[in-house]
Formats: sequence, C-alpha cells, structure tokens
Amino acid sequence: MEKLMDKDLELINRAKEVIGKNYDKDKFKHTVGSAVRCKSGNIYVGVNVYTVSGACAEMIAIGSAISSGERDFDCIVAVLGEQGEEVLPPCGNCRQLLNDYMLGGDVIINTEVGLMKAKVQELLPYAYCVEG
Repeated sequence: MEKLMDKDLELINRAKEVIGKNYDKDKFKHTVGSAVRCKSGNIYVGVNVYTVSGACAEMIAIGSAISSGERDFDCIVAVLGEQGEEVLPPCGNCRQLLNDYMLGGDVIINTEVGLMKAKVQELLPYAYCVEG
C-alpha cells in the first residue's frame, strides 16, 4: 500500500463534488460518487444508478472515461454520503471490473491507518483475468 499524494486528494475531492451535486436524499438512487484518473491525467466522474440491477459509481466513471476515448487508468476512488464523507472500498463486481480494466492501477481505500492506495490486484487475489 502507498500513501496518498496531492493528486490523489484532488481525485477524492472530485468524487465528493459529483455526489454533492447529485445526492438523492429522497429516493436514495444516487448515494455514491466516484472519480477515476486516467494515465493522461484527465479525471472522469460518475454516480451510482440504483435500480434492481443498477450500476455502481465506479462503473459509470470508467464508462464516462471510455466514452471520451480513454483506455489507460491510473487511480480510482468512491465516496458515500451527501458530501462524500466516507471513502468506500469497491464491491465484488467493481473489483472484477477494475481487474479487467485497470490491472496494475490503484484504488484509494480506508485502512486501519487511514486512507491509502492499494493495487487493484491486492483487492481481488486469484482473480479471473481477461487477456488484452
């Protein structure tokens, strides 16, 4: 695990901004925000879309980046709450998605010693890997 740098704090702030603008306190359809930094330095954001088979904020952020032509991802974070007060680890589905799209990339998580960056493969050991 690695300590956070200023650019990682910026990523967290972007995730907080997107959920702050889109938090749904009436129906709770949008409660998580995410930001992904690409190797180009560009940052893309997303919020979860809650339905019976909804999409997590990380999926939306990565989809937004891909829609803009990005393919190489550096770091991702997800936050929960009206102001993004809690950093969330990725769920199982997102861990597989991250393994498929950004193997070797970093994920900001909350640990027993505070916020740190973990490698994607640390979060899903013995994962099924898609070639290419």
